[in-house]
Amino acid sequence: MRALLAYPMMVLQTLIFIVPITVMTLFHIPIPPDSFVGRGGHWWSYWVLKAAGVKVVVRNPERVSRTESRVYVSNHVSWFEIFALATVVDRYRFVAKKEIQRVPLFGKAAGEVAAIYIERNNRKAAFSAYEEAAERIKGGLNVVVFPEGTRGRTYELRPFKKGPFVLAIAAQVPIVPVITWGSKEVQAKGEIAIHSGTIELTFLEPVETKGMTYEDRDALVEVVWNRIAAALEEKGVPIHRPTPTEAAALHAE
Repeated sequence: MRALLAYPMMVLQTLIFIVPITVMTLFHIPIPPDSFVGRGGHWWSYWVLKAAGVKVVVRNPERVSRTESRVYVSNHVSWFEIFALATVVDRYRFVAKKEIQRVPLFGKAAGEVAAIYIERNNRKAAFSAYEEAAERIKGGLNVVVFPEGTRGRTYELRPFKKGPFVLAIAAQVPIVPVITWGSKEVQAKGEIAIHSGTIELTFLEPVETKGMTYEDRDALVEVVWNRIAAALEEKGVPIHRPTPTEAAALHAE
C-alpha cells in the first residue's frame, strides 16, 4: 500500500525540481547549495519518506556538523537510508554509481544538486570522481558515501573500498561513521514493496584525517570498518572479523 503513495511522490518531486534545475543549468545560473533548488534532494527525500510512512530517528545529532565539511561513511542495505541521510546532512553530495545518471529526468537532476557519479568498474575514472569530490568538500560541501559499494541483503558488514578514505585524506576532513538501522525493513534489496517504519541513524565519533597521507589509507579503512562493525555487533549483528590472511579484502580498491 505504501508503494502506491511513495512511487507517485517520487515522480511528482522529480518533476517539481527538474524544471528549475534544467533551466538554471541551461542558462549557466549557479545553484547555491542552501537555496530551495539546491536543497532539492532534501525536499525530494523528505516528502518520499512522508508518503512511505517512514520516521527518521537521529542518534548523536551533535556529530552532524553544520559548519565544518565532513565525509559521512555508512553501511548500506536499502535505498531508503539514502533518503533518510539526505534529510539530516546539509550541503551534501552522495557518491553514487554511474548507472543512476542514466535514469530519465531523475539522474540528471540528482547530478546537479545531490550526487557525484562514479564508474565502479573503472578505477581511474572512479578516483577522478573522488578528486572532484575532494575539491567540492574544500568548497564547503559534505560527502556521503557507502564504502561497501552496493547494498547488502543483511546488516552484516562487508569489505570497504579504499576510494572514500583516499577522498577524506585528500580533503583533510574528519570521517563520521554512520550506522543506519531499520532501512532493510522498509525496503530490502530487490523488493518493490515499501513498508512504513522507523529508520535510525547513529552518528559515531568522528575519525580525524588531518596530517594523514595516501599511505595511511589502509589503516584508516580498518579504524572506520571496526567502529561500524562494533556498533552493529552491539545490535546483535554477527560480524565476521577477518583473519590476517583475509584482512587484505578490507583494503580492496
